[in-house]
Amino acid sequence: MRKKILLLTAFSFVFSNMSFAQNFERVVRQQKASINSIYKKKRIAQREYYKLMDEQHVIGNTIKKYKRDGYFSPEEKNKIAAKQRRAADRIRRYQRNRERY
Repeated sequence: MRKKILLLTAFSFVFSNMSFAQNFERVVRQQKASINSIYKKKRIAQREYYKLMDEQHVIGNTIKKYKRDGYFSPEEKNKIAAKQRRAADRIRRYQRNRERY
């Protein structure tokens, strides 16, 4: 009985870590899609588009780097979440650019 409980706990731990990775990747996909749609609607300039896409590339590489060992530490999760939060803020700021030329 004890082995079953331990095995069940181990599986739930592994699957919970996998779901965090999927959430991070899902956010990257959503942000890329929103950047592309904003660019197609001509709400951001080409230079801003490339900056945002480069940032998404960096976030994707960071996720891959942290995923190599198969375990996301809380520090790694916080770093990825902070990068994604900054990217979302930057997308919002570039989209609602109120500068006058």
